[in-house]
Amino acid sequence: SSGSGDEALRDKRARILSRGLPKQKPIEGVKQVVVVASGKGGVGKSTTAVNIALALAANDSTKEVGLLDADIYGPSIPKMMNLKGNPELTPKNLMRPLKNYGIACMSMGFLIEEAAPIVWRGLMVMSAVEKLLRQVDWGQLDYLIIDMPPGTGDVQLSVSQNIPIAGAVIVSTPQDVALLDARKGAEMFRKVHVPVLGLVQNMSVFQCPKCKHETHIFGADGVRDLAKTLGLDILGDIPLHVNIRETCDSGQPVVISQPQSDA
Repeated sequence: SSGSGDEALRDKRARILSRGLPKQKPIEGVKQVVVVASGKGGVGKSTTAVNIALALAANDSTKEVGLLDADIYGPSIPKMMNLKGNPELTPKNLMRPLKNYGIACMSMGFLIEEAAPIVWRGLMVMSAVEKLLRQVDWGQLDYLIIDMPPGTGDVQLSVSQNIPIAGAVIVSTPQDVALLDARKGAEMFRKVHVPVLGLVQNMSVFQCPKCKHETHIFGADGVRDLAKTLGLDILGDIPLHVNIRETCDSGQPVVISQPQSDA
C-alpha cells in the first residue's frame, strides 16, 4: 500500500500549497478583466492597452470600459489619456477613477507628483497594487483593461492570483530579444491558469513618409512564428508609425483622434 501512502502524501502537499494561494475575488462591479502584458519594456504595451480600451468603447457604445495602470514604477496612462489630478474619495473611502474619452482610469500617476520617482521595495509595491485593485469605485464596468508592468514578477503573479481574469494579451516587437521575454510572459499566464487570448505584433513595419518604402526594422514575422510555436492567435499587426507615437504622447490616442486612419 505504498501507492496509497504516496497518494495521501501528494494530497497533503497539495492542501498545504493551496493554503498559501490567495482566493480569487472579483472586483466589485467589473464583469470582465483583460490584462495587456509584455515580457520586455518598451514594446508599446501601454500604447496598445490604451487603444484597446478606446476601441472596445468605440466598438459598442453600450459597453462601459475602465483602464487600470498597474505599472507602479512607470505609470504612463495619465499622459496617454490626458488626465491629471487626484482622485476624489467616495463616502465609503474608495477612490473615484478619473475619466476621459468615456474611459474610467486609475493609475499610481494620479497619486504622486509627475516627476517623482517611486523608490519602493516589493511589499510597498504590492500594497499599492492591492489598493488600485480593491479600493477603487469602478461603478459598473463591462471591461476593465489592466496595463501590466513588463516582466513576470510579483505584480503579475499577484494580479493573476487575486482576481479572475478573462484573458491576457501579450504585446511584443518582432526581434528575438523581445520574443524571448514574450514567450516567458505567455508561459507564466498558462502556469497561473489565465487564458492567453493571443499576441499583438507591434512596430512590425516602418513606412518612409516621403517615399513610402517599407522596412522591417525589427524583423518581419517573429511574433507570427512565436504564435505558431505556442499555438496562439495573432490579434493584430501594428506598424511603427509616427502618428501612433505622437497621438499617445499628446494624450489623444490614435483610435480616438484618427479613427479613419490606417494606423
